[in-house]
Amino acid sequence: MRVGEWVRLVDQKGRRHNFELVPGKRFFSNRGHLEHDDLIGREEGFTVVSSAGGEYLVFRPLLSEFVVSMPRGAAVVYPKDAAQIVAMADIFPGAHVVEAGVGSGALTCSLLRAVGPHGRVTSYERREEFADVARRNVTQFFGGDHPAWSLRLGDLAEELPASGERVDRIILDMLAPWECLDAAAGALRPGGIVCAYVATTTQLSRFVETVRLHGGFTEPQPWESLVRDWHVEGLAVRPGHKMIGHTAFLVTARRMAPGQRPPLKKRRPAPGAYGPDYAGPRPPGVPLDEPAQEPGEG
Repeated sequence: MRVGEWVRLVDQKGRRHNFELVPGKRFFSNRGHLEHDDLIGREEGFTVVSSAGGEYLVFRPLLSEFVVSMPRGAAVVYPKDAAQIVAMADIFPGAHVVEAGVGSGALTCSLLRAVGPHGRVTSYERREEFADVARRNVTQFFGGDHPAWSLRLGDLAEELPASGERVDRIILDMLAPWECLDAAAGALRPGGIVCAYVATTTQLSRFVETVRLHGGFTEPQPWESLVRDWHVEGLAVRPGHKMIGHTAFLVTARRMAPGQRPPLKKRRPAPGAYGPDYAGPRPPGVPLDEPAQEPGEG
């Protein structure tokens, strides 16, 4: 365990404490205190006893543990969603990945791990205060500047087309990802993937329908993931009392080759799906539904 690293302490009741190792400092809890100097220089995976007799298990935090306890400027992408993005957006070693909306840097850490030393992650962030928090968190986790990471202050919709870059994957974590779709289409290589991370059903609908209307992507695939832990103790095996439910929706679509369009969907929309109350983008060939007639009319 080195000076400047984060350490994770877990007590006998499962309570967790995360802090940076600083020579001469003390960690205080309701079970007394621990000297940082007693932790520095040891191999992780040991137990220590505080001044009041409290026992603590000591490890370096895993990435999934670090991101949920890191200082935040914006909400973090939870590990369950970061894992889905890495897998379903097919983030591979050596890829050039662009993300818009760096937040607090949680997803950035997962992307950097996935692309490896020969890949690239370019992050765009509109708000300087969020960029500063993300830079500190990413630097803290990797123990210094990551050679594959470039953090740019600005709007992807304007900055990415101006850069002329061609990229493999684009991740959009922002309020209005549909505003960046044209820029994403211009930068993605054929077969590349765009992935959106949105919190609400209205955002989900707007993005999916915008992708369909664009015509340069395959049929978008939306989903969400829910995680439930289990209590296992002898014959007492049951679902846990807590679960990580809805955090966000994810949507992926693949870029078509220039000038190519995907086949139109054959399935008819559900009745009323694009009725008079619908005000979003409308896929090609879908007429405006007529209001339902009352009995006896006509």
